[in-house]
Amino acid sequence: MGGRPASLTETPVPGPAAPLYFDYAASTPLDARVREAMLEALEQHANPAATHAAGRAASVMVERARAAVADAIGAPPPAIIFTSGATEANNLALAGVARQYARRGRHIVTTAIEHPSVAEPLQALERAGFEVQRIAPEPSGRVAAARVIEALRGDTLLVSAALVNNETGAVTDVAQIGAATRERGVLLHCDAAQAAGKVALDVEILGVDLLTLSAHKAYGPVGVGALYLRRRPRVRVAPLLLGGGQEQGLRPGTLPLHQVAGMGAAFELLDPLRDTEHERVRTLSAQLQRHLGASVVRNGDDAHCVPHILNLSLPRPAVAFLDAHPAVAASRGAACSAARGELSPV
Repeated sequence: MGGRPASLTETPVPGPAAPLYFDYAASTPLDARVREAMLEALEQHANPAATHAAGRAASVMVERARAAVADAIGAPPPAIIFTSGATEANNLALAGVARQYARRGRHIVTTAIEHPSVAEPLQALERAGFEVQRIAPEPSGRVAAARVIEALRGDTLLVSAALVNNETGAVTDVAQIGAATRERGVLLHCDAAQAAGKVALDVEILGVDLLTLSAHKAYGPVGVGALYLRRRPRVRVAPLLLGGGQEQGLRPGTLPLHQVAGMGAAFELLDPLRDTEHERVRTLSAQLQRHLGASVVRNGDDAHCVPHILNLSLPRPAVAFLDAHPAVAASRGAACSAARGELSPV
């Protein structure tokens, strides 16, 4: 959805002559308060891993950001591992669990509408000898939690299901799945990149063992994300990278202080604004659909979709108009698929 809210970014809503940006699911603008936090961090020249005073000052900024991200999802700060984004976090979760716990079982359950950063690592695991079972969505676009639970077996190692689909906005009942996986000793990974700030996030209520987050879907900077790893009972993953020992040895490499600080600042804003923004955007979404008229079809069920993602089937002339219009930025599909000229599996 477009129209940057003054309540969220502390900048005026663009006037009629300004470009209309309708691609927030791909990337949101940077909040003004996030920018300030990043500029402050850029003044720190020290490596956060250094033990001198400047390094300790940088480390304090990292830990403040870690605490902010943890607090936003109801987790303890040590459970947060910073990554370069949701793609790396998803890869670390899936490949890391497979390598760490392969002896438990080699059956993985997922959905047929996962983001490529989940779908493609799972394809790689299939080539490595794992069995991946994909649950198709209902006609509404929503994946039925009951069907995911029915697919669980004695040798099921992992379930991976996004909380909010990145193209249709359909919300999966991850909490229902989590109750079943916890009872059966199956690990549960949730890609929540599109959920932060849009729906309530609490890792205990969801029952997840691993959860992926992204900054630039929530008014933070591009290039930083996080992976939540449950502490009790402890979930371990085998690292994808080696060297340096940063982030508990799970994601070595010097942390980009300004990006981490930006993610922390963005996640500090999520909870206070979520409810008001949800209703405001729902009103805008309904208004847009009314103005577009009967020739436009909504893909997805209003009752089970977040309002900030509006997936529409448009007549061909309308699609051509949007593609050619210099003042409108509306995506014909998910950025990850459209950039490669591929039809989205969703």
